[in-house]
Amino acid sequence: MKIAICSKDNTLSSEVDSRFGRCRFFALYDSTDQSVTFIRNTAGSLAEGAGPAAFKLLQNQNVEKIISGNFGLKLKALASDASIQLIIPQEKYTLKEIIHLLHH
Repeated sequence: MKIAICSKDNTLSSEVDSRFGRCRFFALYDSTDQSVTFIRNTAGSLAEGAGPAAFKLLQNQNVEKIISGNFGLKLKALASDASIQLIIPQEKYTLKEIIHLLHH
């Protein structure tokens, strides 16, 4: 399963970003082989519509879950229609900590 995690930077020690559409990177965690790859959020620089554009970027990566500090209303509807689960952690975590929690 592929899980996208919004990230402030492209390292495992980065914090989960609270901004979905405007985060700098997405960490793509593959639970099958436990690999992590980073992709730049090219939608983050858009004047408007960053959330839906970032969502489309992740849909093209076949993501099944997205972890971010926050999601807009438009995104909740898009995710529901696409059967992609949105997860908002209740505490601040690094990517490494989130992946550890997903793995156990």
